[in-house]
Amino acid sequence: MKTSHKNLLFPYTVLSLMILCHGKDLFFNDNRNLVLPGSYNIPWMAGIEDFRDLSLLTIPGTHDSMALHGGPEAECQVLSLKDQLRAGVRYLDLKVFALGNTMYVMHGIMYQHSTFKEVLDTVQAFLSEFKTEAVIIRVKPESFEKDSVNQMVQSLIGNDKHFWVSSGMPNMGQVRGKIVFVQKSTFTLGIPLIDTEGKDGNKVDHIKDKDNAIIKHLNQAAEAFGGDNIVLTYSSGTGFGTFWGMFLTPKRVAEKVNPWLNRYLRQFYPNHPRPCFGVIAMDFPGIDLIQTVINLN
Repeated sequence: MKTSHKNLLFPYTVLSLMILCHGKDLFFNDNRNLVLPGSYNIPWMAGIEDFRDLSLLTIPGTHDSMALHGGPEAECQVLSLKDQLRAGVRYLDLKVFALGNTMYVMHGIMYQHSTFKEVLDTVQAFLSEFKTEAVIIRVKPESFEKDSVNQMVQSLIGNDKHFWVSSGMPNMGQVRGKIVFVQKSTFTLGIPLIDTEGKDGNKVDHIKDKDNAIIKHLNQAAEAFGGDNIVLTYSSGTGFGTFWGMFLTPKRVAEKVNPWLNRYLRQFYPNHPRPCFGVIAMDFPGIDLIQTVINLN
């Protein structure tokens, strides 16, 4: 039975007035060399009960997970895919362009030095090592004929049982060691996805406005969790294409937002039960922020 957390969250109008400090620390990371403490729990999903549905988890993810190249306006991550997974990320956001018989991972017009197959190979290698884990993947077709990406992904994975392509909501026990696809728009493999961010929701004029937008979206996520959909909230943003925020690159936004987001999420630790926020997809997350998200479970 779904438990409502409506009364556990502070009203949006109150939270929007809160002043939470911004700063640069382990909640934001722009160092491409991942250093994990010896006690770091890489296979954190081992602690999730088999009977819990994926829609009942709060999951750290990355926005434009492979956007490591293309300059300040394009780069959204610094860690390699392998290191993102080792740091605890379990949701990947991929823009895929089909050309000929190959699917390339892109960010806008920028090729991200990887094919989609290479991404799957990296994730499967991680899941072979850490069999208790599952990795959710959202594919955003970027081709002129977007339906072709859907067909090519289906052809690539065939009947491999290490992929979850059903629209039904699995529990944790059903997807350990598997890649779980989520579907939205023209990509129709996997679990339906609800995105709390509307059109142009990633545009940032002022950091405080972005903070308030995240609060609103997380409140929506906390109300929608536990159903037949994966709920997604982005903490990422860019001022590119705006006037007042023209110098706010994805990195500069993350440098300000990530420490604030950590403090915002940690205020719910005393709650019993803690609210579920679904997937939170971030830019340049540090390992402490990733752990904060994980510890909400």
